[in-house]
Amino acid sequence: MTASSSPSLADLLHAAVSAVGGTERPGQVAMAEAVAEAVDGNSHLLVQAGTGTGKSLGYLVPALAHGERVVVATATLALQRQLVERDLPRTVDALQPLLRRRPEFAMLKGRSNYLCLHRLHEGVPQDEEEGLFDAVEAAAPTSKLGKDLLRLRDWADETETGDRDDLTPGVSDRAWSQISVTSRECLSASKCAYGAECFAEAARERAKLADVVVTNHALLAIDAIEGAPVLPGHEVLIVDEAHELVSRVTGVATGELTPGQVNRAVRRAAKLVDEKAADALQTAAEGFERLMELALPGRLETLPEDLRYALTALRDAARTVISAIGNTRDRSVQDEDAVRKQALAHVENVHTVAERIVEGSEYDVVWYERHDRFGASLRVAPLSVSGLLREKLFNERSVVLTSATLKLGGDFNGVGASLGLAPEGTGGDDVPQWKGVDVGSPFDYRKQGILYVAQHLSQPGREGSRTDMLDELAELVEAAGGRTLGLFSSMRAAQAAAEALRGRLDMPILLQGEETLGELIRTFASDDRTCLFGTLSLWQGVDVPGPSCQLVVMDRVPFPRPDDPLMSARQRAVEEGGGNGFMAVAATHAALLMAQGAGRLVRAAGDRGVVAVLDPRLAKARYGSFLRSSMPDFWYTTDRNQVRRSLAAIDASAKAAAQG
Repeated sequence: MTASSSPSLADLLHAAVSAVGGTERPGQVAMAEAVAEAVDGNSHLLVQAGTGTGKSLGYLVPALAHGERVVVATATLALQRQLVERDLPRTVDALQPLLRRRPEFAMLKGRSNYLCLHRLHEGVPQDEEEGLFDAVEAAAPTSKLGKDLLRLRDWADETETGDRDDLTPGVSDRAWSQISVTSRECLSASKCAYGAECFAEAARERAKLADVVVTNHALLAIDAIEGAPVLPGHEVLIVDEAHELVSRVTGVATGELTPGQVNRAVRRAAKLVDEKAADALQTAAEGFERLMELALPGRLETLPEDLRYALTALRDAARTVISAIGNTRDRSVQDEDAVRKQALAHVENVHTVAERIVEGSEYDVVWYERHDRFGASLRVAPLSVSGLLREKLFNERSVVLTSATLKLGGDFNGVGASLGLAPEGTGGDDVPQWKGVDVGSPFDYRKQGILYVAQHLSQPGREGSRTDMLDELAELVEAAGGRTLGLFSSMRAAQAAAEALRGRLDMPILLQGEETLGELIRTFASDDRTCLFGTLSLWQGVDVPGPSCQLVVMDRVPFPRPDDPLMSARQRAVEEGGGNGFMAVAATHAALLMAQGAGRLVRAAGDRGVVAVLDPRLAKARYGSFLRSSMPDFWYTTDRNQVRRSLAAIDASAKAAAQG
């Protein structure tokens, strides 16, 4: 096809939108044009596209038209499925006659997301805690774990992908760990008896041949950070749900040591090395465990000498064991390669994290955490991932980052800085140049929604019940006739609110944690009088258009906890560099969550309702305008009586519509 006969972007977009049964919107057209310009010019783009814009086609169509391989990285399974099961099949069918070629697409995830046939057939290398397949063989299992394992064996004969997310209903993490391996534990296709049938290898091969590879943020981070490419080479990278990228990259770059991890490494290694090496690792593990029993939560700005000694012993003993495993082979050990691989993976992780903490870096933050169920852990994370992202993400390819919430406080610079980008329009040869575009929303937020701030309430403190807030919440929910999504800053606050309102109101109050999240959302969506209360995952993970969600309540501005080791360290680092640490870290964190939370209200053109923030600081504090400008442009009020009348009118209208 010659350039003169090539279809226009407008023709391609029209064909794709028609194929999925949608309607072209101005924001979608503007987005497609901006993405095409960035991709064709090998430049970088941050594009904010509100809910309902149709942003998937807004980036897929120009990327497919460009003709080079594109990787699309998303944060959630729901969007990955939408892309692979709905948007991409229909789009490539629609574009094939115009492009005169059929673009291929594939999904690629980390190796541990796929069933491992070697593990399934040969079993887990024997371990006191994990030698579980023998028990399943011995008798019909009655435990949840045993039933899950038998289900997995049956599913292995049926599945074409081996992808955990294709298994419905799912199984526990513990059960899945019995039939999956990490990349470090994998024998490699060339050495594995099941390499020719391997699901993970098949997924990689499909990705190598695909024009579009759909993956997740975590695998994108691994590909960038670890230097061993797991994604096929590509000229275009599109990061959807880009507001999540920094936290996902931070998670991948975080190391952790627990007594349980270390003891598993000891048990695995003991079968493969001489007694002296095994005893040294055992002794070091015992010393580490004794320290962890006394560990108190909090940041370790300097490494205590006893912890330094324990970690040094652990590092040195692990290094000796790694060397010994590499130099010895015990042919009496059945399936030795799998045993060695798994032992090495565990011991190498211990060595890597211990060495990283002992060597120390001004760019790392180290802290203790303690959980009631899992005990203490020692963690180390990068103070910032911006430099890493600038170096690894924006070189040698065009990058498009998109989300409904990238423009915080009126511009893209806050999110850009977290990605390692200089303020828009600035920078030199070594700093990636980029452009920010807000393509708007198809919704009329000022007519569809109200932002109400309860400025008469007392300011929330760190502890204690807020009785005036609970009174206000009850009155709002009653005026709305239910229909309420309650977004709380902590699980304790959500539980207290649910308990209080269950005693006051005659309507169902669902609480996160009392049922699976999917089941809670289905129940909430199916009954208009029902309310759903919860914490962090609800701020970003609920899509319930229609009359079931007409009031979204935030109990307080969701600043990070003052004692959060990583966030407080990041805030201090900004301040030491002469910046405003509170605005750059705490306020930006809160703005992102509030923008996401407020976005739960209007999900369709006919939606109407109220976002109520029960924290007077949003109206009174100096940073309040920054937070409000990061949220959808709802009509703003602090008049409690006006809001009650509005909620009652919306409730009455919804009831009348339901009655026909």
